[in-house]
Amino acid sequence: MCKILEMTDVTKVYHEGSVDVTAVDSVTLDLRKGEVLLLIGPSGSGKTTLLSMMGCILHPTKGEIKVDGGLVSNLLEDELPKIRKRYFGFVFQAFNLFPSLTALENIEICLRLKHWKKEKIRSEALTLLDRVGLHDRTHFHPCDLSGGEKQRVAFARAMVGDPPIILADEPTANLDSKRGMELLGLLKQYAKEFGRSVAVVSHDVKAEAVADRTIVLEDGRIKT
Repeated sequence: MCKILEMTDVTKVYHEGSVDVTAVDSVTLDLRKGEVLLLIGPSGSGKTTLLSMMGCILHPTKGEIKVDGGLVSNLLEDELPKIRKRYFGFVFQAFNLFPSLTALENIEICLRLKHWKKEKIRSEALTLLDRVGLHDRTHFHPCDLSGGEKQRVAFARAMVGDPPIILADEPTANLDSKRGMELLGLLKQYAKEFGRSVAVVSHDVKAEAVADRTIVLEDGRIKT
């Protein structure tokens, strides 16, 4: 499988007063096209920090990160948004939907931010909602949606622009077991049908059922 993302000897150290805390310690891994990669481990093991570096949200303290063959770990902060916009879609535990906007409008606003042509925005937003099975919730506000439906809207929004990489941070944490597995199934379907790459951070070992590979983190290191 072709690699879309590569991390080599990546470390992240946080400076807390006079104390240095190593959240991720010398991690080397890759993300391959068309696969679902699962990152599991206990709380505080560095999963979210690692995912944030994968998505060019955080800079590593040391080590190299490449996206689609290009080195991104040496880029300046103001250069990273264009990388995130081109390559990544994000799904968060807390959904992060705009409460005053409908499901449709939550997706349309992201299409506008990615500079889609005005006349194509509505049809694309409807297509994405249909892809996650929410064609009948188009005009519902987040307060009128279940947790599973909110996360499906969040996933539809992450697919805006058809990014080659989806990063999901504890996407099932606020869902019951059934809804959580349904969402993970959608993530896997996206990877397989469209040849995209999905990395999921989870503390739930049941997520292994949809993963092509599982990496266990412990104390910031890959457990071997």
